[in-house]
Amino acid sequence: MSDEKSMSSPEDVAAVARCKESYERICSELSQVIVGQEEVIEQVLIAIFARGHALLEGVPGLAKTLLVSSIAQAMHLSFKRIQFTPDLMPSDITGTQIIQEDPETRRRQYQFLPGPLFTNMLLADEINRTPPKTQAAMLEAMQERQISSGGHIMPLPDPFFVLATQNPLEQEGTYPLPEAQLDRFLLYIKVGYPKPAEEWDIARRITSGKRGTITPSLTGEDIVKLQKLVERVPVSDQVLGYAWAAVLATRPGTAAAPDFINKWVAWGSGPRGLLTLITCAKARAILHGRVHATIGDVQWLIKPALRHRIAPNYAAQAASMNSDRVIDLLLEHVSPDKKYEKPAA
Repeated sequence: MSDEKSMSSPEDVAAVARCKESYERICSELSQVIVGQEEVIEQVLIAIFARGHALLEGVPGLAKTLLVSSIAQAMHLSFKRIQFTPDLMPSDITGTQIIQEDPETRRRQYQFLPGPLFTNMLLADEINRTPPKTQAAMLEAMQERQISSGGHIMPLPDPFFVLATQNPLEQEGTYPLPEAQLDRFLLYIKVGYPKPAEEWDIARRITSGKRGTITPSLTGEDIVKLQKLVERVPVSDQVLGYAWAAVLATRPGTAAAPDFINKWVAWGSGPRGLLTLITCAKARAILHGRVHATIGDVQWLIKPALRHRIAPNYAAQAASMNSDRVIDLLLEHVSPDKKYEKPAA
């Protein structure tokens, strides 16, 4: 049974309409600086409105850093960037305690010096180039939205988002994120090459010095309100059931797993995958001015939501079968027309 009444008030309907207008303004402002990448931009904004973090993967030179900083500018958010290196320590990102002397009393006391984590939007550049100890400190802050130092707990700003990048080419001297830590990212976004016409426009615009400027369209307070609005977007049993069936089918060795999952997958998505699909489908709905999520929203998001939550086995790797190709088969297997109901306890 869906909660259709939760978004029926005129105030909520008007808020959704304003969200769509804000999304269109942000995309328009970003087009002054970023050429193309519409799907990547939409996925990043969905992660933000769903109050999650995103991992962006793409070869060097695809303007990932420019994209993230431009989104922060369009939303009037504070922005910081950390270039992860093998010698980076946890205190380099969280902050550290320093000794300060009071000029009047001459008494010395510890004072916390905040690190770059204390910002609204953080770009964690090449997060797989830093050791696990620093990765763990970073991911703990992402999950808890706070850090502890000297026995004190300090909350991070609200809103707080981490957009991490990783280079798929060079793996020497890197520390790949374990699967359990990858699962902390709401979406795993692939940044591809621009289309031929877009690349032509990029070259023309950059080499002629015609770079646009961005006017902020939202504030941090607006984003917090939109995050709360996402929570109230209704999801019917049919949409929930479709997402649930898709996640259930990714788990090899279970009754719901099709033959290709048992053949090519070592382990499938946990419950966080289902939560991601539903929450992000709701966020995408309000971006497009709708007051309810659809199966189409779930299908559009299934790859960035599940590609890092499905682990192909050795047989799949030998057959050049990656998680995206497994998800393609999954979309063919799970029927959107089947009637889904809550299973018996």
